[in-house]
Amino acid sequence: MSAQSSPGGAARSRPRDAAFTASAVSVGPTTAAVSMVRRPGVRTAHPLLRCLAIYRTMPWRFAAAFGLFLVVNASLTLYQYLVGCAVNDVEHGRAAVRIGATHVDLTRAYVWAGVLIGVAAARALLQYVAGIVSLMTGQELLFRLRDSILVQVQRLDVGYHLRHGAGEMVARTTRDADKVRDALVSFWRNVIETAMVIVASLAVLAWYSPLLAVVPLALTAVGIAIFARVADRLVGLDRAVSDAYDAVSQDLLEGVGGVRVIKAFRLESSRIERLKGLVSTFASRAVGALRYSASRVPVPQTVVALGQVWVFAMGASLVGRGRLTVGELVASLLAMNTLIFRIEGIGRIIQVFADARSSAARIMDLLDADTPIASGDRVLPAGPLGARLQDVRVSGGGQGEDVLRSCSLTLYPGETLALVGATGSGKSTLAALLPRLLDPQSGDVRIGSEAGGFLDVRSLDLHDLRRRVHVASQDCFLFSDTLAANVRMGRTVASDDEVREALRLAAAEDVLRNLPDGLDTVIGDRGVTLSGGQRQRIALARALLARPSILILDDSTSALDAITEQRILHNVRNLGTATGVPTTMLIVASKPSTAMFADRIVVLASGRIVAAGTHAELSRKSPDYRELLGIEDAAA
Repeated sequence: MSAQSSPGGAARSRPRDAAFTASAVSVGPTTAAVSMVRRPGVRTAHPLLRCLAIYRTMPWRFAAAFGLFLVVNASLTLYQYLVGCAVNDVEHGRAAVRIGATHVDLTRAYVWAGVLIGVAAARALLQYVAGIVSLMTGQELLFRLRDSILVQVQRLDVGYHLRHGAGEMVARTTRDADKVRDALVSFWRNVIETAMVIVASLAVLAWYSPLLAVVPLALTAVGIAIFARVADRLVGLDRAVSDAYDAVSQDLLEGVGGVRVIKAFRLESSRIERLKGLVSTFASRAVGALRYSASRVPVPQTVVALGQVWVFAMGASLVGRGRLTVGELVASLLAMNTLIFRIEGIGRIIQVFADARSSAARIMDLLDADTPIASGDRVLPAGPLGARLQDVRVSGGGQGEDVLRSCSLTLYPGETLALVGATGSGKSTLAALLPRLLDPQSGDVRIGSEAGGFLDVRSLDLHDLRRRVHVASQDCFLFSDTLAANVRMGRTVASDDEVREALRLAAAEDVLRNLPDGLDTVIGDRGVTLSGGQRQRIALARALLARPSILILDDSTSALDAITEQRILHNVRNLGTATGVPTTMLIVASKPSTAMFADRIVVLASGRIVAAGTHAELSRKSPDYRELLGIEDAAA
């Protein structure tokens, strides 16, 4: 049953076992978008390009949007050329021909008006269709990106969430995702269309005369280079703003979640001052980023605008020398105006994409994070299950000595085993090994039975494993949903009668009876409307509804009185007798009444099992057991 090991220290920095921070959760297979974006262990200097790479999963939409924008911008060049031709006809008297003293033939002018109106209308229609297609494509991209984030958040281990905090997770899936959305959804107009317009405008100038295009081309290159240098600085500034935003989000979440503690210890003033300081830091960094942007972005715009002076002056010179018509000069000025308008928009593009680059980097940090726990493909045998731990070692994660050292234990199918130990001795860590919320650094953890064989948990399908091995912890989290919905998380297809039966087994009939809307009562965020004992009983009902083969009660009855606790434990044992498939229970116990219910008790100290036996045996032979449960030495 147990193996000898040298003493090991337990981490003391948290009331729960330190190694539990390395635990992991898993969800089903990731989507195509997730595999497209995720690169575990890889860091790239172009995270936004990786977000844009999701367009590869919808090539036809991408091609359609690109083709439409290409036609729209080509038609702009055609429109400018036709305006130049119309002005030439006006200049040479072909648009309006005088016939006699009073009559003017405007036929050609009407033709030009119809042509220009027709081209403008067709271009507007195409631009509308292109905008709709690009918006739909961008929204689909955003959906896939957020789907990737959601899948990754669910699959990452609990330790990652504890290290980074809920505020940071919320900020990355909301603020950062919104900033990336702003860049991706407007990708076509801000990048593709702007690039096409710049190329088309310079092409028009070069078509009429290379001399008209050479200076605007050089000034445009200089302006874009200035923008690029500004962008790097803007990315760094936005990263600092995002970090400050994370701190504000985290503090707000803690303030809402810990409102009872804050009020109990009269901490309102200090928490308000703390939040004010964090908001002030956020505002200061945001203003600094805006100030830098406002002072740097207009410079390249001014540089490019000088090109219009060149086009007018050189164009006038070419007209004077007969190398350019007035209509062609007008078309060149229109092209230059379009170029300046787009270049001025590059400032906004740089700001949007600088913010998006920073946010995309933070999102990729999340998506690139990997969990050490990967699902196998084997399933557990039917019938009662047991567990075997052989020479298991779990490190303290840099927080001291190993939490578990050379720990061996056998949990027999259908047995009720109590695990007793001091705070930090490794109880929760040991319990987390069975559903593979945590992997040991060495040793084997096996689940199964004598008939079906014991299988290494690393080879098991995680979904099947966690369906058969369920942990009900002391920290019973309830969602802001109905009572029925919270209990049905154990088995979503359960009927109302099955939900009521689970509540009965968990001694929670009185909770159901006292709720105004019965099973349909919304119990509030984290079950705030319920007492601690009521929350624990609902969490136990959720676990019992799942009908696990191995039920681990990790101090999950700590808020219950001894009578209620014994009733629940007897219900679980009788349930196995009635169905013919006994439930194996591992109970992390801190009360004598709990330990006495078990078939067998093991004592965990300093990461190893130091004693085992029944309550009567340990009460006589184990000083550690007597001290832990406050039992007086009978010999004394």
